[in-house]
Amino acid sequence: MTAPAPAPSPALPAGFRWDGPLLAVTLGGAEVRFTGRAGGVSTGPYASLDLARHEPARAGDVAANMERLARWTGVPVAQWVQSRQVHGSVVHRTTDAAALPDPAAEGDGQAITAPEVAGVVLTADCLPVVVAGAGGVAVLHAGWRGLADGILEAGVRALRELGVAGRLEAAIGPGAGGCCYDVGPDVRAAFAADGVLARAGSAPIDLKAIAARRLHAAGVATAHDAGLCTMCATSGDGERLFFSHRADGGTTGRQAGIAWLS
Repeated sequence: MTAPAPAPSPALPAGFRWDGPLLAVTLGGAEVRFTGRAGGVSTGPYASLDLARHEPARAGDVAANMERLARWTGVPVAQWVQSRQVHGSVVHRTTDAAALPDPAAEGDGQAITAPEVAGVVLTADCLPVVVAGAGGVAVLHAGWRGLADGILEAGVRALRELGVAGRLEAAIGPGAGGCCYDVGPDVRAAFAADGVLARAGSAPIDLKAIAARRLHAAGVATAHDAGLCTMCATSGDGERLFFSHRADGGTTGRQAGIAWLS
C-alpha cells in the first residue's frame, strides 16, 4: 500500500525524501522512516497518525494507525520491537526474528541484526535517531535526559557488540530544534562537556547539534540531520507537521522513528 501524498512540505536536506507523509532516508543497508501527524484516523488533539500505545482510550485508533504504517513500510506490526521508554540508556538486542524482546521491558533503544524486524521509538519533541551499518541497525529515543545519559553511545556500542563492523551512518529525525527548545540552566549544565554553558534564565539549546557531535565522537562517520523542528515545522498549507508535547500544551499524540534492514 502506498502512503498518501502529504500537503506541500519543507524542502529536505540531501539524502532525505518524502515517501507520502513519511520522511524517508536510506542508510547503507537499512531503510528509515519518520512519521508525523498526517495519514491516520485519530481525531482531536491526536489527529491523525497517533501511534501512542500508552493510552487505552485511544487503543483502537492507534492500532489502525499502526496497521497503516505497517502496510506502508512492509514490516508487520508483529515484527516491530519496542520497549517502555523511560529516558534512559538501555538498548535491547534482537538477533532472531523468532525471539523478540519483551515490549513491557524498560529501554530507549533497539539494536537489530535480524532481517524482517523493525525497531520503533516514539517521540513528541525528543529526537528519534537511527544508526546503521552493514548488517545492523539501532533505533534510539534521545530526549535530553537520555542524550545526557549516553543513549547514542549505547546504541553504537550495541551494534559493535553484535558484530557490526566498518562504517556507521546515522539519521537524526524531527525533534525540538535549537530555534524553539528553551531550557533552564539545569539542562544546559547536563551538557557542559559538549560546550553548552549553563546560565541564568532559559535559553534555546540545540539537541540535534549535540547529538551529531556525540555520534561522531562514538565513531559514526556521518550523521544526517533532517533539519525539521517538531515545535514549528509546517506544511505548505500551514498545518503543523508533527506532534509536539511543548507546542501542544502536553496533550498530543506520538510519532515514530522506525527502521529495518533492507
